[in-house]
Amino acid sequence: MAALLALMASVAWGVADYMGGIASRKAGPLQILVVAYPAGAVIITLAAVVVIPGEISAAALAWGATAGLIGAIAVALLYVALSRGPMGIVSPITAVMSGSVPLAVGVFRGETLTPLAITGVVLAVFAVILVTREKSEHRKVRLSTVFISIASGTAIGLYLSALGSAPADSGIWAATVGRWTSSILVAIAVFIFMRSFTKTNFPWQLAIISGFLDAGANAVFQLASQRGLLAVVAVLGSLYPATTVLLARFLLHERLIRIQLLGVYLAFAAVAALALG
Repeated sequence: MAALLALMASVAWGVADYMGGIASRKAGPLQILVVAYPAGAVIITLAAVVVIPGEISAAALAWGATAGLIGAIAVALLYVALSRGPMGIVSPITAVMSGSVPLAVGVFRGETLTPLAITGVVLAVFAVILVTREKSEHRKVRLSTVFISIASGTAIGLYLSALGSAPADSGIWAATVGRWTSSILVAIAVFIFMRSFTKTNFPWQLAIISGFLDAGANAVFQLASQRGLLAVVAVLGSLYPATTVLLARFLLHERLIRIQLLGVYLAFAAVAALALG
């Protein structure tokens, strides 16, 4: 059940990232987040109260607030990366990092790193190198975009680790508190840094639906972490780029050169090895 829930979360995250990335190209990451996050917060709160009740404890609130702080930074960086580079390159990089961080947290807690998991880490390093290579100028991926993708993936991994550390009887309250925390932080950032808001042709539907899906995925992931090992469910949840890449290739007609495509495949192999390890 834990593995199935984690995979369900990965699909929802993948679709949310695709919609968020498209919306960010039309209105900017902060503008999308300030709409998507509160929309998701409302939905997840209703689910926490009506569908999946749990204990509201100090630990659940603390882990939720911590996750929300990290999550706001993580998704903002992700949307910036998706708006600057091909989804087929950005998503696998973030996936590798978001899967590796919880694995490291598990090792720090005393879990044993298997040879297969070590293989996944090595594949991850090669994947990041290959996806940043280019053959011609129009396929060039800026180094700054790669760094933003790595930072985003690392923050996502820390977010998953915090969410998975909430008490097992808390239901989805940590994810709920985290979403409201992120919503407040994004609203403050918009108030401080933004001077104008795009009112014409704003992608309301994309922003709202991506918020619903992202919040729903967070809730499902918390349930998965309560039923299985954090290192396993976190890496399985990191399979979300498979959905994003497929949507980008078939709907946006993105094309990668062979060496970049090999890097994408290695990234998926790394995530799979980490999960099995």
